[in-house]
Amino acid sequence: MNAHEPPETTPVGHYVVIGGRRWRATDPSIPEEIAARLRHHLMSARRAVRSATAAGDATAEKAARARVQQAKVALGERGTPWWDQPEDERRRRWEQGLARLDADAQS
Repeated sequence: MNAHEPPETTPVGHYVVIGGRRWRATDPSIPEEIAARLRHHLMSARRAVRSATAAGDATAEKAARARVQQAKVALGERGTPWWDQPEDERRRRWEQGLARLDADAQS
């Protein structure tokens, strides 16, 4: 796999396979524009984790890790598996997650 190819998926599509490991796939029902915004929040939070860790700031690291968790749950990559949720729950999960992440970014 290279950066320009999508990762291999399991036959049902619930997981992607990277480096021989299975990782839960992003919920395919999330509109691409919303998924892109969630991925932006995720990557920003991951950079904040790295910065806080390097600075030895445990409080900032904890807050950044919480934002990573929020983004991953909103994307369907953590929490209740998206394939076990009805469509309205899936929509509510990513709408509420994005709203919280947007609000956090404004603070």
